Amino acid sequence: MIELNVAIKNKHYGDGENTVLAKMGFSVKKGEFVAIVGPSGCGKTTLLNMISGLESCSGQHISYCNNPSNNIDKCQLGYIFQQPRLMPWLTVRENIELVLQPEEYHQVDDLLTQVGLANKGEYFPRQLSGGMQRRVSIARAFAINPKLLLLDEPFNSLDAPTATRLRQLLIELCRQKGTTVVFVTHDLQEAIYLADRILFMSDSPSTIIHQSIVDLPKPRRESGVAELAWQAQLMATYPHLLAGRID
Repeated sequence: MIELNVAIKNKHYGDGENTVLAKMGFSVKKGEFVAIVGPSGCGKTTLLNMISGLESCSGQHISYCNNPSNNIDKCQLGYIFQQPRLMPWLTVRENIELVLQPEEYHQVDDLLTQVGLANKGEYFPRQLSGGMQRRVSIARAFAINPKLLLLDEPFNSLDAPTATRLRQLLIELCRQKGTTVVFVTHDLQEAIYLADRILFMSDSPSTIIHQSIVDLPKPRRESGVAELAWQAQLMATYPHLLAGRID
């Protein structure tokens, strides 16, 4: 488990007129599951890309493992994208082996069993359903035993039963590994079901406008009575929160 500390100042593209992220800062405790919710186009994916090191900006300070050198490699970061991003010319097994050393290849069968894909190692991605491809991407992310896991709306294009099964799988794997998680979603019910704490972003140029600790006991129920009541109380207090405003 690791702690994540984020400080970003004015992330922009091009000539600087297109500012995506304004000044923002937050921390994620060891083993904490934090969800980030905000309106479409507010920069949630950009934020994850900056945490992962795929993007940067001047004036940023992102530290992992309390490591002043900001060496993310030592923190074993996993990233599950909006799309599975599997190599179509590789088998399921080979897609997972991409992130492993040869001496670790023996772990693949156990990983596939954990995500419900036993005996699917020799299949190609085109032979799998969308939900199965997502399971492969989850197995690949957990193959490195990540201390920090980033997820970018990984279940948003799936049918409801499949998404529910994959959320349960994610909860179980994170519980087993003690992983620190940053999960981006536009679905408040999903955030309430999964997260210990929710950060709410404003519209672009975005900043953190509110945070809520989800003080509901676990395990939780998707759209359960207590969960829906918690959501209703939050929205009654901040009716424009999902639009990126707290007025």
